[in-house]
Amino acid sequence: MFRSASAQIFRQALRCSSTDSSLILERSINRVQLLGRVGQDPVMRQVEGRNPVTIFSLATNEMWRSGEGEMSSTGDVSQKTTWHRVSVFKPGLRDLAYQYVKKGSRILVEGKLDYGEYVDKNQVRRQATTIIADNIVFLSDNMRDRT
Repeated sequence: MFRSASAQIFRQALRCSSTDSSLILERSINRVQLLGRVGQDPVMRQVEGRNPVTIFSLATNEMWRSGEGEMSSTGDVSQKTTWHRVSVFKPGLRDLAYQYVKKGSRILVEGKLDYGEYVDKNQVRRQATTIIADNIVFLSDNMRDRT
């Protein structure tokens, strides 16, 4: 194991020293997995000259126990719900999501984070975070039966 790792590092070092440093691209990871419930039925939108996109919201919940008994079963339980905007661009997945994702469905979404800006109807510049879905796993029984 160490031999192969050290060999990879050595090969990478050779590549770095033998090429122009401005041409070297680092590898990086932008991956997200969300497990939650759909907040609204999906909508399909198409901006002029672009491919259509299916969009829906997904809620994830975080729960914790606070108070005297954090390690025991006593204490208050708190919950925080976070809403995520999910966009599906892949043609086959986009159509499946539009057809089978329904409000209240429990799904797992795998994809990447995307940050962007837009101008709202009041001409105010806003920032938006979107999950670009690469895969959707249907976990609700009624959804699995339909596919």
